Amino acid sequence: MIFSDNIPIFVQIAERLSDEILAGNYAEGERVPSVREYSVLLEVNVNTTVKAYDLLSSRGVLLMKRGMGYFVSEGAAQHILEERRGELLQKKIPELVKQMQLLRVKVADVAEAMRQCGAE
Repeated sequence: MIFSDNIPIFVQIAERLSDEILAGNYAEGERVPSVREYSVLLEVNVNTTVKAYDLLSSRGVLLMKRGMGYFVSEGAAQHILEERRGELLQKKIPELVKQMQLLRVKVADVAEAMRQCGAE
């Protein structure tokens, strides 16, 4: 995994695992890789992965079962969807509109670019 410089690595790891949950790689109630396994997979320090798992636990996405590991919480995928939709609608789209206005980009141009990227 290639990490971005402007976002903490543990946040990027949490987002990756959230993406995997949304993609159906891990179902509700299913065990996710251990902190050590995921650290090895991503080639990061175990403490960084612990912070990512703790973040997801605090958001209600993962559930820690002592001695057994981390599991996907009930409703985790729906929770991730709602959180991300809210961020898209309340933060990212307003920023996009602002940039479109500054750069004099038309909605039709954005729509065409989205079609080229595979958006419906």
